[in-house]
Amino acid sequence: MADTLYKRVVIFASGSGSNAQRLMEYFQNHPQIRVVALFSNNPMAYALQRAENFNLPAHVFNREQFRDGTVLQEVKAYQPDLIVLAGFLWLVPVPFIQAFPQKIINIHPGLLPKYGGKGMHGQHVHQAVLDNKETETGITIHYVNEFYDQGATIYQELCPVQENDTAEILANRVLQLEHEHFPRIVEKILIG
Repeated sequence: MADTLYKRVVIFASGSGSNAQRLMEYFQNHPQIRVVALFSNNPMAYALQRAENFNLPAHVFNREQFRDGTVLQEVKAYQPDLIVLAGFLWLVPVPFIQAFPQKIINIHPGLLPKYGGKGMHGQHVHQAVLDNKETETGITIHYVNEFYDQGATIYQELCPVQENDTAEILANRVLQLEHEHFPRIVEKILIG
């Protein structure tokens, strides 16, 4: 039975899940918000183990289940107030977006609209930032629409690009921003 005392968050992740874990930690004892489930398109994603560590239901699905509405029905059963993409790499199907208007957000490891779009995730973003000799980078938290990284921006945070940065060093600096700001912005969206 749904606990209506809490705002309910469902997380989607494809990989390690460090942002998913940060969200689970942040909201574990929160008076108004709970993470209620994690979904992954990757049966090997470490994010699944992180969910298990928090005694959260973890679901694995394939592309057909994502497209045919199976995942949509499973997610609806959790009655989420917000769906958070935390390192989730697939484009979300239009019917899914329509079922949760302005209730799906994503975090991107760069300053959109630059360095967004298909294939622009993780190290690809950081390497592009370095290759273009940018002086700053950061994170973008945005609503999800039917196109990669094109939904309305909710929040951005900047950080400098240092002269000696590698993609790995930059990735760590950006990840720190993600861990610091993502839970706070989720909280703000849900309860102001």
